[in-house]
Amino acid sequence: MKGIVFNLLEDVITQSHGADAWMDLVDAAGVSGIYTSLGSYPDEEVNALVITAADRLGSTPDAVLQSFGRAAMPRLADRYSEFFVGHDSTRSFVLSVNDIIHPEVRKLYSGAGCPHFHFRDDEDGRLLVGYQSPRGLCKLAHGFIEGASDHFGETAEIEHLACMHHGAPSCTLAVRWS
Repeated sequence: MKGIVFNLLEDVITQSHGADAWMDLVDAAGVSGIYTSLGSYPDEEVNALVITAADRLGSTPDAVLQSFGRAAMPRLADRYSEFFVGHDSTRSFVLSVNDIIHPEVRKLYSGAGCPHFHFRDDEDGRLLVGYQSPRGLCKLAHGFIEGASDHFGETAEIEHLACMHHGAPSCTLAVRWS
């Protein structure tokens, strides 16, 4: 996992719960806590942080990932505003992930293992978002879509139709914006 993800998590935790909360979380999770944005770190470290945060918040890892994704999006928009240029809706932005955003991420962060998304419209007018990644962070993707929707002043209704965590070969999110 690239260090930028850890940096975003630290930003979200410290803004929501204070600077001491991040160090307490790092200590409780038993991870190093020192992450440079360009560095690569074991996935187990972000998993330990998420599980520990969920335990401390009386929540679930899925809820923590989703909340983190939503809260991280404004920070991504500030740091990488060029990714948002030319988009007037969340749908347009989400559809650009594979072709514009992830190739740029791979240029900026050598070795980044980005998930792959598949898109198609369903008969109800929703965008079906297929998510594939060995990391299985579909709830983080869900939160990123919510955060992007907030950025564009839209509301996203997201239904998780299929999930790798429940035996499906990939996850499928059905998204409708209003």
